[in-house]
Amino acid sequence: MRFLCRTIVIISFLFGSSACATGENFVELKGQRFSVELARTREKQSLGLMFRNSMPADHGMLFIFPNEAPLSFWMKNTRIPLDIMYFSSELKLVSVAGATPCRVAQCRAYPSEGPAMYVLELNAGKAAELGLVTGDEMVLFLD
Repeated sequence: MRFLCRTIVIISFLFGSSACATGENFVELKGQRFSVELARTREKQSLGLMFRNSMPADHGMLFIFPNEAPLSFWMKNTRIPLDIMYFSSELKLVSVAGATPCRVAQCRAYPSEGPAMYVLELNAGKAAELGLVTGDEMVLFLD
């Protein structure tokens, strides 16, 4: 049993290191990996996925906040429908919002259903396709 645990740790380290070595950032949900752009700064978080006409099926944007808190996103100037997934500081799914593009001055807000620290935006319908439910875990592989 001890050997098996060490093997799992070594394999995890190797896969984690490979993400860092390539300079790519990705997340894993239910065994499926998504390449992600990171939105860590206020500027990047404000811009998000605005003004884009499409996004590859295996891509997304990951927003990382300094503290866990109730969060709310909107879709102003966002041209593609998205799933907005809120995750806790423990990387557990808090809630999912199916968000539609907004081209008017007053856009609808999509609040989290509880405190969150990470927000993952993927193409609309991906959460349902994966069968995500509250409490599902996201795995991070960040450079």
